[in-house]
Amino acid sequence: MRQKILSISYTDWKKMGFSKGTLHYMKENAKDDKPFTLNAHVRERVRTFSKT
Repeated sequence: MRQKILSISYTDWKKMGFSKGTLHYMKENAKDDKPFTLNAHVRERVRTFSKT
């Protein structure tokens, strides 16, 4: 999940309907080794994200 978050570009994230700030904070949390949480709707979009 961490690698997937780090690989998402800001333009792809914006096309999915989220703000740049949301991705920024997710990337900051993903860089740390500590556990972190995601809202359910965000988690589902990250799971279904694929670079096509």
